[in-house]
Amino acid sequence: MELPVQGIIPPMITPLLPDGKLDVQGLSNLIEHMITGGVHGIFALGTNGEGPSLSYGLRKELIQESARIIAKRVPLLVGITDTSEKGCLEIAHAAAQSGADALVLAPPYYMPISQAEMVGYLERLVPKLPLPYLIYNMPSCTKLHLDLATVKKAQELGAIGIKDSSGDMGYLYNLIDTFKNEPDFAIITGTELFLGETIHNGGHGAVAGGANFFPKLYVALYDAARANDNEKISLLREKVLEVYHTIYNIGENSSRFTVGTKCVLSILGICDDTMASPLKAFNGTDKKKMESYVALFNEYH
Repeated sequence: MELPVQGIIPPMITPLLPDGKLDVQGLSNLIEHMITGGVHGIFALGTNGEGPSLSYGLRKELIQESARIIAKRVPLLVGITDTSEKGCLEIAHAAAQSGADALVLAPPYYMPISQAEMVGYLERLVPKLPLPYLIYNMPSCTKLHLDLATVKKAQELGAIGIKDSSGDMGYLYNLIDTFKNEPDFAIITGTELFLGETIHNGGHGAVAGGANFFPKLYVALYDAARANDNEKISLLREKVLEVYHTIYNIGENSSRFTVGTKCVLSILGICDDTMASPLKAFNGTDKKKMESYVALFNEYH
């Protein structure tokens, strides 16, 4: 895998059958859809992938099947975040054995921890990891907003980048400035609307959930940002904003982003919209509304 990690890396949803088993055909459809759309990597078992809601057995099956289908055409990054160090390492080694390229690690969730405790966790865990890793800042799900000193320590311990899903643009700019002299350390935004600004200011890419269903849109925006084509950036950013106002705007729960993503994929005929418990798929009314929204983006299907 070339460094720095860069480009559009969708946080892949986990296609499930109505009985809760992995939808292998749907997974294959989805991966081919994203790769054909030009994505630069795939991130499995993140928030959008409902990773913490899946059994270890299902996670391992997903990793193995994803690696087989991708067949090294793009890098496969695997989320290993867990409440326990042992569980984290179990998935990390399964990823390595399946042929994944890198790991993605957020602070262990549920228990509130300090920055110092996170550094201690990294010092114990990282030497045992079988693959390179990116640190993952996801304060809305982990209770900890990684400060710059902690990220620096992660980089010193071998992290090859950070995925920042804080939604804090000032923090993102500070990350870019702090690591500007570390050419192999990637700054990846998890906020789709920050993609243009991230690239323009020296960052490397986006883990864009919408690239599950409209990969061509996000790849085009990334390419426009790399080329400093401001007119095209403006037009494409408006389209991404329209995704927020339509597809991501059904329902009031924060889960609407993941539920909406699976709903769009089911409408496109790529995979089923079955959610891992406790999330639920949209009902008939919301799905009808989603169908009308998806029709607005025909050029990106």
